[in-house]
Amino acid sequence: MEIDSKTEQLAAHYKEILKLLGEDNQREGLLKTPLRVAKAMQYMMKGYDENPEEILRSALFKEDYRQMVIVKDIEVYSMCEHHLLPFYGRAHVAYIPNGYITGLSKIARVVETFARRLQVQERMTYEIKNCIQNTLHPLGVAVVIEAQHLCMMLRGVQQQNSVTTTSDFSGAFSNIATRDEFIRLISSKLH
Repeated sequence: MEIDSKTEQLAAHYKEILKLLGEDNQREGLLKTPLRVAKAMQYMMKGYDENPEEILRSALFKEDYRQMVIVKDIEVYSMCEHHLLPFYGRAHVAYIPNGYITGLSKIARVVETFARRLQVQERMTYEIKNCIQNTLHPLGVAVVIEAQHLCMMLRGVQQQNSVTTTSDFSGAFSNIATRDEFIRLISSKLH
């Protein structure tokens, strides 16, 4: 299996990082670690190579449906840009169509595209909302993300059970009754 130049370069840096940390990067258990880490990082950062607007446009359908569409409990796995440690949780995304709908899986793919970049949860919430708003031009968009951050669990304050919740709303979700309906629906177990 041929390894591309970028992967080789990343692996060389990880090999040096292991050495700088005081490890013997030549011991058996670590010989392939730099390459594995390089490939893992490339996978976890694959969102830089994806266009979230194009993902939404790839399954755009004319439809005269003007009620709330919610995709909730979308798994989120991202990497904190401050400490390069993972954070993970769930995203809940809604939009109210304005003549067009998109494939439901495309909403989850947009979330994943933004999650697979170095992130802060606050910006990711805003980016998801803006992408859907600017691409579909719906009557409104709502995004809520709940996540646990390993940078808070493994270091610093070491809070094992804390959850960070971020939200962003546009258009019709500025109306308190609409927003309350969204919050109630993502909070309930309908299935």
